[in-house]
Amino acid sequence: MGYIRFLIDNRLFLLAGFLLTFTSSYGQTYFISLFAGEIKEAFGLTDGSWGGIYTIGTTLSAITMIWAGALTDRFRVRHLSLGVMGLLAMACVAMALVPTGFLLVFVVYALRLTGQGMMSQLSAVAMSRWFVAARGRAISLASMGFAAGQALLPVIFVALLVRFDWRLLWVLAAICILVTIPVMQMLLRQERTPQSMSDSTQSLGMGGRHWTRAELLRHPLFYMLIPLILGPAAWGTALFFQQVHLTEVKGWSLVSYVALMPVYTLATIAFTFITGWAVDRIGVKWIVPFYLVPFGVSFLILAYADTIFMAGAGLTVFGIGQGMQATAITAFWAVFYGTRNLGSIKAAAAALMVFGSAIGPGITGALIDAGIDFPQQMIPIAAYYFAGALLAGFGILRYQRDLPSGAA
Repeated sequence: MGYIRFLIDNRLFLLAGFLLTFTSSYGQTYFISLFAGEIKEAFGLTDGSWGGIYTIGTTLSAITMIWAGALTDRFRVRHLSLGVMGLLAMACVAMALVPTGFLLVFVVYALRLTGQGMMSQLSAVAMSRWFVAARGRAISLASMGFAAGQALLPVIFVALLVRFDWRLLWVLAAICILVTIPVMQMLLRQERTPQSMSDSTQSLGMGGRHWTRAELLRHPLFYMLIPLILGPAAWGTALFFQQVHLTEVKGWSLVSYVALMPVYTLATIAFTFITGWAVDRIGVKWIVPFYLVPFGVSFLILAYADTIFMAGAGLTVFGIGQGMQATAITAFWAVFYGTRNLGSIKAAAAALMVFGSAIGPGITGALIDAGIDFPQQMIPIAAYYFAGALLAGFGILRYQRDLPSGAA
């Protein structure tokens, strides 16, 4: 079945997945960081103190995700998304009204938990459960919401920021979320049965069984994958979080840099689809170890970039890694650990990713305050990516032999 036919036959469910990932944008770093300059000025914060607030709030959301993410094993997406989107809209309003820097911790916590954490979790678990043979294609299509958000929202809100107060724009974000809620409810009027309640359509993991989260946490492969899980979240988040600082150091205008996002997004989209096809055709186990390599290459390019053209090249390669990651790692958990407890298993991984996104801005912000600018930090970060790829490749090569016959 081609992409077009697959898209037509499953349009309602795929559009729901797309809207979930797109709406997560309001709690993603690339959106929040657009207001970094205004937030720091309003509350008298340095790069380090703002990074510290962001780290604390995001870390708390990572801890909460361990529990909250498992709710996707118990409730339908239609019901759970209603509550999560309502809370995300309230968090946006809270950012518009926050009176002190101290309270920013709690606002960041709410935005990151409901936006980056739960909205992404809902889409990933739904696509992995609703589709088995076409899991890669489903995940890649739903992931277009991430790409669309990164391509459109920074350009739109940076343009609006020139004319409107930053707090007013957070109210606008809340309105956008509230408008999406009835659309989501309409799309999922006849939601498919959760995989955990339909044994006939479950897919098994290693050893021909469904793993629990406790078993996952006792298995060596999970620990070999920790650098792979943390890396893109930590340093990818830092790349967007420090974009104002990066453009200042490099002498680029923020508007010119943000204008590169559509190019980055095109690369993300292309490799999301390519990876989705590859997952279904050759298997996720052959893809996951390699998606860290483009991240490492992109950081090397950006570290030495001296023109906005080279910045575009670096972001394009970064987009290749993002596209591969968006599909491959989501499919990986279902293939290697089964789908019955996918929500709680994915929640453990999501908590690690959210924690990674917490420490990235904190570490880089502290180093900037210490006199080490972000481009200087990019070289050891690239080395981290390459080392993480080697470790993940070794672990997957060791344990892929335990997969059931025919598993991808």
